[in-house]
Amino acid sequence: MKKIIGIGNALVDVLIKLDSDHFLNEFNLPKGSMQLVEKDFVHMLTLATKHSNPQLTSGGSAANTIHGLARLGMQASYIGKVGDDDFGKIFTDDLIKNKISPVLLKSENETGRAMTLISPDSERTFATYLGAAVELGAADLKPEYFDGFDLLHLEGYLVFNHDLVNKAIELAKLKGLQIAIDLASFNVVDLNKDFLVKTIKESVDIVFANEEEAKSLTGEEPEKALYTISTMSKIAVVKVGSKGSMVKRGNEIVKVGAIKANAIDTTGAGDLYASGFLYGLSQEWPLEKCAWLGSLTAGKVVETIGAKIPDNGWNEILENLK
Repeated sequence: MKKIIGIGNALVDVLIKLDSDHFLNEFNLPKGSMQLVEKDFVHMLTLATKHSNPQLTSGGSAANTIHGLARLGMQASYIGKVGDDDFGKIFTDDLIKNKISPVLLKSENETGRAMTLISPDSERTFATYLGAAVELGAADLKPEYFDGFDLLHLEGYLVFNHDLVNKAIELAKLKGLQIAIDLASFNVVDLNKDFLVKTIKESVDIVFANEEEAKSLTGEEPEKALYTISTMSKIAVVKVGSKGSMVKRGNEIVKVGAIKANAIDTTGAGDLYASGFLYGLSQEWPLEKCAWLGSLTAGKVVETIGAKIPDNGWNEILENLK
């Protein structure tokens, strides 16, 4: 597994630090969740938070993971849909800058945005306007997009579009790719449980879930959930926050703690964990070392605002790899 392609909702993250969780209650946004919202709601949030000096950065779960893999030195590509606007340019330029091969289809609608609301305890809540991203459909995918790749990484947010996920998996399997999926959010799993269980059992090789997502999928606490998910896929990964992660492959089980980190924003922690873990697998490392690198990349991203590790953080990670 040397080359990875991701597919997901191409979004620009709008990062907003909150003074208190009262704001979430005011807008009826469950803390830690991802809510799909309309353009008018995003405009309302934008007005209500303009005093907070929001930061803009390219985002979307799979894009964050692919970005991390590219920074680790892997050949990577990304499929998504953006608008012909300033937000679309921000997204496209970021992929190119980081040596990611873009397969970005264009829409007449605005580029999607993820309003990332960061609580004082570093938990993040998303109000996501999909915009152009939601227009990516099964008919947009072509077999040649998957030529030469070894693994397809899917973000869980895509499972609202069953046809798209099925087509992506069909074309990837046709080309001999392995399939990885990150479950993305507990409420996404709740709304698509039957489809996810069927898809994972039939087609997915690697599943990433945090403890809430794992419970939504299986109804079980983390350790039991790990066992259940491992009966559906070749590799099951359950992340348990500050306690680290658990991984099961066949009869092999490893538990790896989190690294010490000065967490100021958990945005992208799961996405960057997947970057580190998948890079380790690409190098045929033992599972324990894969999970260690996942913990390291996740630990570095929580020390900054947003889902991108700054250059000094990557320098530390690459020094650790040596």
